[in-house]
Amino acid sequence: MWRTKLCQPVRTIFTKTPSPPPRHHYHRYQRPLIPLSVSLAKTVTCIRTRDSHSYSSSILNEQTFHFDSSSSLVAHCITSASSADPQVVVDWNDAVSCSEVGDGANGSLEEEEEDPRTNIPVKAYFFSTSVDLRSLVAQNRQNFIPPTSRMTNYVVLKFGTLSNPSGTGAGISGSDCCFMVVFQYGSIVLFNVSEPEVDGYLKIVERHASGLLPEMRKDEYEVIEKPTLSTWMQGGLDHIMLQFLNIDGIRIIGSVLGQSIALDYYVRQVDGMVAEFTDINRGMEKTGTFTMESKKLFQLVGKANSNLADVILKLGLFERSDIAWKDAKYAQIWEYLRDEFELTQRFASLDFKLKFVEHNIRFLQEILQNRKSDFLEWLIIILISAEILISLYDLFQRTASTLH
Repeated sequence: MWRTKLCQPVRTIFTKTPSPPPRHHYHRYQRPLIPLSVSLAKTVTCIRTRDSHSYSSSILNEQTFHFDSSSSLVAHCITSASSADPQVVVDWNDAVSCSEVGDGANGSLEEEEEDPRTNIPVKAYFFSTSVDLRSLVAQNRQNFIPPTSRMTNYVVLKFGTLSNPSGTGAGISGSDCCFMVVFQYGSIVLFNVSEPEVDGYLKIVERHASGLLPEMRKDEYEVIEKPTLSTWMQGGLDHIMLQFLNIDGIRIIGSVLGQSIALDYYVRQVDGMVAEFTDINRGMEKTGTFTMESKKLFQLVGKANSNLADVILKLGLFERSDIAWKDAKYAQIWEYLRDEFELTQRFASLDFKLKFVEHNIRFLQEILQNRKSDFLEWLIIILISAEILISLYDLFQRTASTLH
């Protein structure tokens, strides 16, 4: 809103003046200037300030002014000064639609830029329990990105062209690169891959995978590149915003998403065991006994122990990434994503459920052991009784022969 102090009725003259020389550097997301048609609807409201009387108001007819990018529209307010009339204040309520707005004082233009950002989709999959990374790298040597840390449970493959794949300051926005992070425990995280292309990348890994699951787990996330971000990173709902995304960022984000999707699989496995023991306990509540075989119980014991070992050893859930150790920026991403995906809380829940399973297994093992002990005791009693009967029969035979 412009405020202009006047002493006479206002006369407005619209003139057309040359604009400053055009700028040669525009952001790559800014659209070029084109001839514009501006519709100005100005309302002049005059308020007398030296007494309580007020008046208003002439409404200028709506007019349309046409100009192109080589000129600008400037409104000059020309008045004649007079000290006899009271001072008034004129309010201009302008409805202007254009990409450059003048300040009225010197006719300069301010460029309204769009906020530049790039959305990079991230998709995580878990469809097997093991992947042979050596054979995968051997068949995709041209796409393999050498590791920068001691972590050996994953590899990064690049598909497309990228000028500086190992740099720490160049993002991947504006390129056709696709990245695939493959983990030894079976997780796959895809960056910048569209939905129709997902199956092709999964088949590359499927040839080197073992222990394929009947149902594939999937999770989606998003990384937003915003070079004008005031801080290094900023979190949001189902996305993280960074100044730029490079290979180290891909490794950090991929590691957390890979652990998250794999942990979801193991949590569901343990949930299945908890449901099975719940049914057993309900049956015992009704009948006072249970009919589970020892073989089935031992299978559950092995399944519970292997799930816990896989989560701790294979997933490396409590191992901090070497990249996060070296650079505080990536440590910030690592810690934020672990909190975002609640890895610590989910593992605590998994551990609690495994303790419940372990308690039930120990209880059922004691029952089976008692059953076995009872069987052996009865068997011993029967054998002793048979020996006594045989001894009595032998004694009876001897006594009978002596009498004869």
